[in-house]
Amino acid sequence: MNSAEIRQTFIDYFVNKSKSKHTFVPSAPVVPQDDPTLLFTNAGMNQFKDIFLGKGKRRYTRAVNSQKCIRVSGKHNDLEEVGPSPIHHTLFEMLGNWSFGDYYKAEAIRWAWELLTEVYKIDKSKLYATVFTDDDEAHELWQSETDIIPSQISRHGAKDNFWEMGEIGPCGPCTELHYDLGEPFPGRVSPPGDGPNTDSGRFIELWNLVFIQSFRDESGDLHDLPAKHVDTGAGLERIARVTQGVSSNYQTDLFQPIIRDIEARSRVKYDEIGGIYTPHRVIADHLRSLSFAIADGALPGNEGRGYVLRRILRRAARFYRELDIHEPFLYKLVPTLVEVTGEHFTELKERQGHIEHVLRAEEESFARTLDRGMVFFEEAASKAAKEAKDDNVVIAGKNAFQLYDTYGFPIDLTQMLAREIGLTVDVEGFERSLEGQRERSRKGAKALTGEGEYTYVTRGDDSRFVGFEQLKIRTHLRMYRIDEGEYSDANDPEVAEKPLLSVILAQTPFYAESGGQVADQGIIHGKELHLNVFDVRQEGDLRVHLCRATRLPASGEIPEEVEAVVDTIRRRRILPHHTTTHLLQAALRTILGDHVTQAGSRVLPDYMTFDYTHFEKPSPEQLEQAEEMVNRWIREDLPVSWEYTDVDTAKSKGAMALFGEKYGEVVRAVKIGEETPVSLELCGGTHVNRTGEIAVFRIESETAVSAGVRRITSTSGEAGFRKIQEERKTLHRIVDLLGSYGSDPAEKLEKAIIEQKKMEKEIERLKKAALQGAVNFIDDWGREITLKDQKILLISGVYEAASDRDSLQAAGDKVIEDLKKADRKGIGVVGALIEDTFMIVTVVSDDLIRQGVHAGKLVGGIAKKAGGGGGGKPNFATAGSRDLEKAAALLKNTNEITKFVESFISL
Repeated sequence: MNSAEIRQTFIDYFVNKSKSKHTFVPSAPVVPQDDPTLLFTNAGMNQFKDIFLGKGKRRYTRAVNSQKCIRVSGKHNDLEEVGPSPIHHTLFEMLGNWSFGDYYKAEAIRWAWELLTEVYKIDKSKLYATVFTDDDEAHELWQSETDIIPSQISRHGAKDNFWEMGEIGPCGPCTELHYDLGEPFPGRVSPPGDGPNTDSGRFIELWNLVFIQSFRDESGDLHDLPAKHVDTGAGLERIARVTQGVSSNYQTDLFQPIIRDIEARSRVKYDEIGGIYTPHRVIADHLRSLSFAIADGALPGNEGRGYVLRRILRRAARFYRELDIHEPFLYKLVPTLVEVTGEHFTELKERQGHIEHVLRAEEESFARTLDRGMVFFEEAASKAAKEAKDDNVVIAGKNAFQLYDTYGFPIDLTQMLAREIGLTVDVEGFERSLEGQRERSRKGAKALTGEGEYTYVTRGDDSRFVGFEQLKIRTHLRMYRIDEGEYSDANDPEVAEKPLLSVILAQTPFYAESGGQVADQGIIHGKELHLNVFDVRQEGDLRVHLCRATRLPASGEIPEEVEAVVDTIRRRRILPHHTTTHLLQAALRTILGDHVTQAGSRVLPDYMTFDYTHFEKPSPEQLEQAEEMVNRWIREDLPVSWEYTDVDTAKSKGAMALFGEKYGEVVRAVKIGEETPVSLELCGGTHVNRTGEIAVFRIESETAVSAGVRRITSTSGEAGFRKIQEERKTLHRIVDLLGSYGSDPAEKLEKAIIEQKKMEKEIERLKKAALQGAVNFIDDWGREITLKDQKILLISGVYEAASDRDSLQAAGDKVIEDLKKADRKGIGVVGALIEDTFMIVTVVSDDLIRQGVHAGKLVGGIAKKAGGGGGGKPNFATAGSRDLEKAAALLKNTNEITKFVESFISL
């Protein structure tokens, strides 16, 4: 059975089984859209997290899917295991079935056993079940619901068989099915009493069944949940290994086509017996995680998930260099990956070109970074050798971490380079620096909203959004929570001091931030209650209004009935910017090509940014075309309409989905135009009713965001009109300054600039001429000093004629020129007061540089003595000090500067 059949069999088993009837739910993107606590989707339960937290619900109570997961950060960090381990991956597929308050342990255990043994035909004698120590029920059900060998059921502690969402929250015992690979296990002998949950490697976990039945409170006590849930996860790669009878996950059909491609391109055979396999495994695995993440909208970068992806790519590049491949390589393997998994995960096929371009650009960038990193490594190694007190030369941990953090060198690469020249690395110091970074990341990954219990005011359904039709309604306040001071809207200092509340309403006209559009603002008020709404966020099915309370009832009783009022002026400034994201995408696809898709947006009252996939900078003419096309559609006053439907129906009509966006069962399709629409997109945002309401659209700038992604910033509606007014005022001012009434101000300004450049060149010529005759540096400032038994010239002083940095640097050039003409070795130290800083230029002749004299180090020492700092190259360096009197006195005191230079160089 191949992997595609295993996946589909799992789904069909739960969808079609007569007493089961699960709903198939497509995999969520690996880039979470609504969970700020996660960098990547790392489990099948992530998209159902709101149900377990009691914040959401679905129309179904049973679900099944195959979820793509990435585990490379936090407690789920398997990165260093990938390659050496036959079962660990950065990306894997988790097959899962769920019950939301429906069936429970008996069915979950019975169906898991039946599927593995009767459908997949896995040998029953090799399956072992583990249960939580205190879970007598699960232990008994394994014996009553299955024909597992009773002696192959074992109990284990919380570390292995108890699941918790966090320190506080839903939790419960779990039971796992493990497979015995048998004796003798390749390469090692199992210890006595070996079994599941040991480190021998003989037993591999296939399926984990979690029974969510409790809630752990802040005191650590467990309480029964009102509804019990089942959350299971089975590893597709591991089941494929067992059913296909191969020695590792990498021998399955999920990896072998990619590994064969690597073999063909590298001419290095994959050999598990001979030990030549780690590079192939790392490359194949990392290709998968990078491609899936990029397909879902993530990009390598310097922060957050982008930072993690960049680490993964650079680790892969480090390993393909072990195969003697030194040019971009990963992107060439993408077509093979698409052949393997593109039929089920169609986003890989749809965005193949984008994935290839991003990978190639990032690989080329790393090749350049690698060269710079090698320079740093050599400097760190040289420093370590100088500081070593014995033959054990150790590269400092902080330097190893900088290689890792700045240049993308995995620690094993640094160790390998060190070994090649007889050095070692302070790994413990590296780990301390790494842990410090992880701690900073953990702090930065905390949820943005407050925690704590809500107080109910009224009961009933909540959070129904009515803001497409109404901006002012009477409604009921369902619940509220007093928050700590975490939300910042400190434009008004007096308001910023008021209490913070999170409020849930029965119905709300307030749009919650999503799809790139910022949230509405406004007020909620009732009897003796006045709240300023400054943000609205979606938490599962809850629409949470973040408020500043400018008035609270003296009695402390929050009123049941309130009026919710959206800031209409602000909303009306947002609408044109959101509608123009749709129009702009349609225009860019027409002009640049169908490969253009939206990769993100930010819709604000004053402007919008639109990120899109494209591989090169558009020409000015292409941007003008796009701008004109959008404005033509605006002038045509096209209707903007929408309908609610399901994703498949919407896509069958040609609707575009946002890049990497997560959609529910019911979607909103927004259409611009009549029978043949200009644009049809899935979108939950607010829009104008007709394009004529936008009035004007302007592209303000176009820049690169990252490899393969570019950004347009634009204004429209009132914000666009205000920009036109500002530019007109600026133009009138330019006309007044130039006196170009009746003539072209641009032409007159161009002539003025040309004339100014001529004058600047003439001024520079005159300065140099004045410098030539002003000071004879050797005769007027030079004196002999002794350096290493040789006489050299030291030229120092304050150059009063220097008016700017250029003229001071020109003086430094003149010193070197005079030394060459006189055929003398020498050092020049020239200072001047430039604006509010005393600047110092230091120069060193070439022959002294060869003897180890360094201008950058020397000027740094002089500046430090004068209360400043600086540095530069061996031959020419600059520094500065804000202590003007001290610095000037130092350079004017011939004896003091002479003694300092002599002593500094002799060190």
